[in-house]
Amino acid sequence: MSTQTQTQSQSQSLTSLSASVSSLRSSLSLLDSSIAILDAGIADFPRLKKILSSTRHFELTPSSTLTAAQSSLASELAPAIATLLARADGYVAKLARKKDSVVARSELLEGRLEGARGFGSGSGGGAGAGKGLGGNAGKGASGGREFGAGGRGLAGAGRQEAKAREARLKALKAKKERLGYAVERLQLQSQQRQRQLRMSVGAGLQER
Repeated sequence: MSTQTQTQSQSQSLTSLSASVSSLRSSLSLLDSSIAILDAGIADFPRLKKILSSTRHFELTPSSTLTAAQSSLASELAPAIATLLARADGYVAKLARKKDSVVARSELLEGRLEGARGFGSGSGGGAGAGKGLGGNAGKGASGGREFGAGGRGLAGAGRQEAKAREARLKALKAKKERLGYAVERLQLQSQQRQRQLRMSVGAGLQER
Protein backbone atom coordinates (compact mmCIF):
# COMPACT_ATOMS: atom_id res chain seq x y z
CA MET A 1 0.00 0.00 0.00
CA SER A 2 2.80 2.34 0.90
CA THR A 3 4.63 1.47 -2.30
CA GLN A 4 1.60 2.41 -4.39
CA THR A 5 1.28 5.69 -2.54
CA GLN A 6 4.92 6.48 -3.17
CA THR A 7 4.52 5.66 -6.83
CA GLN A 8 1.56 8.01 -7.17
CA SER A 9 3.39 10.76 -5.35
CA GLN A 10 6.44 10.34 -7.62
CA SER A 11 4.19 10.43 -10.66
CA GLN A 12 2.58 13.65 -9.51
CA SER A 13 5.98 15.14 -8.79
CA LEU A 14 7.24 14.20 -12.24
CA THR A 15 4.15 15.74 -13.83
CA SER A 16 4.64 18.94 -11.86
CA LEU A 17 8.33 19.02 -12.74
CA SER A 18 7.54 18.47 -16.41
CA ALA A 19 5.15 21.40 -16.38
CA SER A 20 7.73 23.55 -14.63
CA VAL A 21 10.41 22.56 -17.16
CA SER A 22 8.16 23.43 -20.12
CA SER A 23 7.26 26.75 -18.51
CA LEU A 24 10.95 27.43 -17.92
CA ARG A 25 11.76 26.60 -21.54
CA SER A 26 9.07 28.98 -22.81
CA SER A 27 10.41 31.68 -20.50
CA LEU A 28 13.93 31.10 -21.82
CA SER A 29 12.66 31.31 -25.40
CA LEU A 30 10.87 34.58 -24.63
CA LEU A 31 13.99 35.91 -22.94
CA ASP A 32 16.13 34.98 -25.95
CA SER A 33 13.78 36.79 -28.32
CA SER A 34 13.76 39.86 -26.03
CA ILE A 35 17.55 39.87 -25.95
CA ALA A 36 17.67 39.64 -29.75
CA ILE A 37 15.26 42.59 -30.07
CA LEU A 38 17.25 44.69 -27.61
CA ASP A 39 20.49 43.80 -29.36
CA ALA A 40 19.08 44.90 -32.71
CA GLY A 41 17.76 48.09 -31.13
CA ILE A 42 21.01 49.20 -29.54
CA ALA A 43 23.38 47.98 -32.24
CA ASP A 44 23.61 51.53 -33.75
CA PHE A 45 24.05 53.35 -30.45
CA PRO A 46 27.88 53.68 -30.62
CA ARG A 47 27.73 55.34 -34.05
CA LEU A 48 24.94 57.69 -32.94
CA LYS A 49 26.90 58.61 -29.84
CA LYS A 50 29.90 59.53 -31.96
CA ILE A 51 27.84 61.58 -34.44
CA LEU A 52 25.83 63.41 -31.81
CA SER A 53 28.92 64.24 -29.80
CA SER A 54 30.55 66.01 -32.79
CA THR A 55 27.52 67.61 -34.47
CA ARG A 56 24.76 69.79 -33.03
CA HIS A 57 21.64 68.59 -34.77
CA PHE A 58 19.13 70.58 -32.74
CA GLU A 59 19.34 74.18 -31.65
CA LEU A 60 16.71 76.33 -29.95
CA THR A 61 16.63 80.07 -30.60
CA PRO A 62 15.16 82.40 -27.98
CA SER A 63 12.10 84.43 -28.92
CA SER A 64 13.99 87.65 -28.15
CA THR A 65 16.56 86.76 -30.83
CA LEU A 66 13.78 86.09 -33.35
CA THR A 67 12.08 89.39 -32.50
CA ALA A 68 15.35 91.29 -32.90
CA ALA A 69 16.03 89.61 -36.25
CA GLN A 70 12.52 90.46 -37.48
CA SER A 71 12.82 94.11 -36.46
CA SER A 72 16.28 94.36 -38.05
CA LEU A 73 15.08 92.84 -41.31
CA ALA A 74 12.02 95.10 -41.37
CA SER A 75 14.16 98.20 -40.75
CA GLU A 76 16.48 97.19 -43.60
CA LEU A 77 13.75 96.41 -46.12
CA ALA A 78 11.26 99.17 -45.28
CA PRO A 79 13.27 102.04 -46.88
CA ALA A 80 13.88 100.02 -50.05
CA ILE A 81 10.19 99.13 -50.32
CA ALA A 82 9.17 102.74 -49.69
CA THR A 83 11.61 103.96 -52.37
CA LEU A 84 10.31 101.48 -54.93
CA LEU A 85 6.70 102.38 -54.18
CA ALA A 86 7.49 106.11 -54.43
CA ARG A 87 9.17 105.58 -57.81
CA ALA A 88 6.24 103.55 -59.08
CA ASP A 89 3.73 106.16 -57.84
CA GLY A 90 5.75 108.97 -59.42
CA TYR A 91 5.93 107.19 -62.77
CA VAL A 92 2.21 106.40 -62.67
CA ALA A 93 1.43 110.05 -61.83
CA LYS A 94 3.67 111.20 -64.69
CA LEU A 95 1.85 108.93 -67.12
CA ALA A 96 -1.50 110.13 -65.77
CA ARG A 97 -0.48 113.77 -66.37
CA LYS A 98 0.69 112.89 -69.86
CA LYS A 99 -2.60 111.13 -70.50
CA ASP A 100 -4.55 114.18 -69.30
CA SER A 101 -2.53 116.48 -71.57
CA VAL A 102 -3.14 114.17 -74.53
CA VAL A 103 -6.86 114.10 -73.76
CA ALA A 104 -6.98 117.90 -73.50
CA ARG A 105 -5.09 118.28 -76.78
CA SER A 106 -7.39 115.80 -78.50
CA GLU A 107 -10.44 117.71 -77.26
CA LEU A 108 -8.91 120.97 -78.50
CA LEU A 109 -8.19 119.48 -81.91
CA GLU A 110 -11.67 118.03 -82.04
CA GLY A 111 -13.12 121.50 -81.39
CA ARG A 112 -10.93 122.98 -84.11
CA LEU A 113 -12.02 120.21 -86.46
CA GLU A 114 -15.67 120.99 -85.82
CA GLY A 115 -14.97 124.68 -86.49
CA ALA A 116 -13.17 123.81 -89.73
CA ARG A 117 -16.13 121.71 -90.83
CA GLY A 118 -18.49 124.61 -90.14
CA PHE A 119 -16.20 126.97 -92.06
CA GLY A 120 -16.13 124.54 -95.00
CA SER A 121 -19.92 124.33 -95.15
CA GLY A 122 -20.15 128.15 -94.97
CA SER A 123 -17.67 128.46 -97.83
CA GLY A 124 -19.75 126.06 -99.89
CA GLY A 125 -22.86 128.20 -99.28
CA GLY A 126 -20.99 131.34 -100.31
CA ALA A 127 -19.92 129.63 -103.53
CA GLY A 128 -23.52 128.67 -104.31
CA ALA A 129 -24.70 132.21 -103.68
CA GLY A 130 -21.99 133.56 -105.98
CA LYS A 131 -23.12 131.22 -108.75
CA GLY A 132 -26.74 132.32 -108.34
CA LEU A 133 -25.84 135.97 -108.59
CA GLY A 134 -23.74 135.30 -111.69
CA GLY A 135 -26.63 133.48 -113.41
CA ASN A 136 -29.15 136.25 -112.72
CA ALA A 137 -26.98 139.22 -113.70
CA GLY A 138 -25.51 139.11 -117.20
CA LYS A 139 -23.00 141.84 -116.65
CA GLY A 140 -21.49 140.27 -113.50
CA ALA A 141 -21.16 136.68 -114.87
CA SER A 142 -17.38 136.65 -114.92
CA GLY A 143 -17.17 138.11 -111.40
CA GLY A 144 -19.60 135.42 -110.11
CA ARG A 145 -17.52 132.65 -111.66
CA GLU A 146 -14.34 134.00 -110.09
CA PHE A 147 -16.04 134.23 -106.70
CA GLY A 148 -17.34 130.64 -107.04
CA ALA A 149 -13.88 129.35 -107.96
CA GLY A 150 -12.40 131.12 -104.95
CA GLY A 151 -15.07 129.61 -102.69
CA ARG A 152 -14.39 126.13 -104.04
CA GLY A 153 -10.67 126.65 -103.45
CA LEU A 154 -11.30 127.66 -99.86
CA ALA A 155 -13.63 124.70 -99.38
CA GLY A 156 -11.00 122.32 -100.78
CA ALA A 157 -8.34 123.76 -98.50
CA GLY A 158 -10.72 123.48 -95.56
CA ARG A 159 -11.46 119.85 -96.39
CA GLN A 160 -7.76 119.04 -96.65
CA GLU A 161 -7.09 120.74 -93.33
CA ALA A 162 -10.03 118.89 -91.80
CA LYS A 163 -8.69 115.56 -93.08
CA ALA A 164 -5.25 116.34 -91.69
CA ARG A 165 -6.77 117.23 -88.33
CA GLU A 166 -8.85 114.06 -88.38
CA ALA A 167 -5.69 112.03 -89.01
CA ARG A 168 -3.92 113.82 -86.14
CA LEU A 169 -6.93 113.27 -83.91
CA LYS A 170 -6.92 109.55 -84.71
CA ALA A 171 -3.20 109.39 -83.99
CA LEU A 172 -3.73 111.18 -80.67
CA LYS A 173 -6.57 108.84 -79.75
CA ALA A 174 -4.36 105.84 -80.54
CA LYS A 175 -1.57 107.37 -78.46
CA LYS A 176 -4.04 107.96 -75.64
CA GLU A 177 -5.09 104.30 -75.74
CA ARG A 178 -1.45 103.19 -75.74
CA LEU A 179 -0.74 105.41 -72.74
CA GLY A 180 -3.77 103.98 -70.95
CA TYR A 181 -2.50 100.46 -71.60
CA ALA A 182 0.96 101.48 -70.39
CA VAL A 183 -0.51 102.93 -67.18
CA GLU A 184 -2.49 99.74 -66.53
CA ARG A 185 0.60 97.62 -67.21
CA LEU A 186 2.68 99.70 -64.82
CA GLN A 187 0.02 99.46 -62.15
CA LEU A 188 -0.05 95.68 -62.52
CA GLN A 189 3.76 95.53 -62.40
CA SER A 190 3.77 97.70 -59.27
CA GLN A 191 1.22 95.44 -57.58
CA GLN A 192 3.20 92.35 -58.58
CA ARG A 193 6.44 93.83 -57.21
CA GLN A 194 4.68 94.69 -53.96
CA ARG A 195 3.45 91.11 -53.64
CA GLN A 196 6.92 89.74 -54.42
CA LEU A 197 8.50 92.03 -51.84
CA ARG A 198 5.96 90.99 -49.22
CA MET A 199 6.57 87.32 -50.01
CA SER A 200 10.35 87.77 -49.83
CA VAL A 201 10.03 89.62 -46.53
CA GLY A 202 7.83 86.85 -45.13
CA ALA A 203 10.24 84.16 -46.34
CA GLY A 204 13.20 86.00 -44.84
CA LEU A 205 11.43 86.33 -41.51
CA GLN A 206 10.58 82.64 -41.50
CA GLU A 207 14.20 81.72 -42.27
CA ARG A 208 15.44 83.94 -39.43
